[in-house]
Amino acid sequence: MDQQRLTALELMQDGPVIPVIVLNDPAHAVPMAQALVAGGVRVLEVTLRTPQGLSCIEAIARAVPEAIVGAGTVRSAGDAQACANAGARFAVSPGYTSALGRACQELRLPLLPGVATSGEIMAAQADGFNELKFFPAVQAGGSAMLKAWQGPFGDVRFCPTGGISQGNAREFLALKNVVCVGGSWLVPVEAMEQGDWSRITALAREAVALRAV
Repeated sequence: MDQQRLTALELMQDGPVIPVIVLNDPAHAVPMAQALVAGGVRVLEVTLRTPQGLSCIEAIARAVPEAIVGAGTVRSAGDAQACANAGARFAVSPGYTSALGRACQELRLPLLPGVATSGEIMAAQADGFNELKFFPAVQAGGSAMLKAWQGPFGDVRFCPTGGISQGNAREFLALKNVVCVGGSWLVPVEAMEQGDWSRITALAREAVALRAV
């Protein structure tokens, strides 16, 4: 993928796993992104759970053009603006509000809104969002909930995140309404602290192989 503007669905279709990345040290951002790209994982969600999130997004956007870096834990219009300014190419939110949806639409920033209930799905769809993050997936009903939603929400595509691991990812990816999953197991904290970038590349390759479900 090049630098063209991508839809949420195109971002989800790029690979079976979107890594959910929490960075405490900005020095880890670029080598971590390079390691993931080397393993075939290009769509990266860097969360705003730490004060370093925005600077890490900016560093990756500048230094690793092969990566498609986005922002996670986006909760407000201000967050969306700050992420766009930092070079984020998409946003992921833990929940959904119309104010956030409008802000991202005005910024032309693809948004993957978080939902956990049928009412939240309907609210997001009413504002034009049909590609959604199911969060927290395991805690909110897991694959059984996604199967139940296939009937009433057959036009919605999901990225389940929250409790997804290498061990249960295939269970979710096998569902017809799941395009990809989100997970943090691709970027273990200890691997980043030790600078073990080859381990992250290996985990990325294993994640890409999950496509063959």
